[in-house]
Amino acid sequence: MLASALLALREGLEAALVIGVIIGALYKLDRSDLKPAVWLGVALAILFSLLAAIGLYRIGAALTGDAEKIFEGATMLLAAGVLTWMIFWMKRQSRGMKQSLEASVFAASRKTAFLSLFLLAFITIIREGVELALFLTAAAFSTGGEQVIAGAMLGMSLALLLGWLLYTSSVRLNLGRFFNVTSFLLLIFAAGLVAHGVHEFNEIGWIPAMIDPIWNMNRLLDESSPFGQILNALFGYNGNPSLTEALAYVGYLVSIVIGLRLAAKPQRRGRLA
Repeated sequence: MLASALLALREGLEAALVIGVIIGALYKLDRSDLKPAVWLGVALAILFSLLAAIGLYRIGAALTGDAEKIFEGATMLLAAGVLTWMIFWMKRQSRGMKQSLEASVFAASRKTAFLSLFLLAFITIIREGVELALFLTAAAFSTGGEQVIAGAMLGMSLALLLGWLLYTSSVRLNLGRFFNVTSFLLLIFAAGLVAHGVHEFNEIGWIPAMIDPIWNMNRLLDESSPFGQILNALFGYNGNPSLTEALAYVGYLVSIVIGLRLAAKPQRRGRLA
C-alpha cells in the first residue's frame, strides 16, 4: 500500500504541476476560454490510463503456470526500467520544464488552439498515467491488488490536494527536495522490482538461481508478517533470496548510483581551436 501511495503521489503531483503550468500560461495569454481543451485532454488521458491498468492486470490474472511467471517477471523488469528512465529524465529536465511547457502553450495558442492544447494535455498526462499503470500493475503482482488500489487512491488524493494548494495559495513546497527524496525511495522500490522479476525467472529456469537460498532471515523477520510485507512492498525484502536475486538487487542499486553521479557532473566544454 505504501509503495503504491508513493508512486501515485509522485506521478500525480508531477501531472498536477504540469496542468497548473498550462492553465497558468493560458491566463497569462488571456485565453482562459481554452481551458476546456486542456481538461478534455486530461479526462481522456486518465480514462485511457485506467483502461491500460485494468487490461494489464487482467492479462496477468488470466495467465497460469510458466506464462504467468513470465508475464509478471517481464512486467516487473519493464516497470523498473521505465521508473529508472523517468527519474533520470526528471533530473535532466526539471529545471527548464516550466519554461518549456509555457513555450509549448504559447505556440499552441497561435495555431489550431483547441486541438493543439488538447493534444498537449493528453500526451503529457497519458505518459504519466501509463507509467503509473505499469508501476501499479507490477506492484499488484507482488503485494496484492486491493492494497495497491487503496494506496494509489491515497497517493493520488494527496497529489491533487498538494497540486491545488500550490496553484491557488501561497503554499510553497520545495519541489527539488521532494523529487530528490521520492526519487531515492522509488529507486529502492525499482531495485525490489528487479529482484522480484529475477525471482520469477528463477522459478521457470530462465535465470539460474545458483544458490537458493543464500540465507534465510524469515526466522528473524518473516516476509509474510505485516512488517515484512511493508518492507517487501517498499524495498523488495525477501527473507530467503537466491544468489542471482540478491546480485540483481545490489547490482541495480550500484549501477544507478554510479549513473546518477556521472549525470550530475558538469560536461566539460571542448577547447577552442
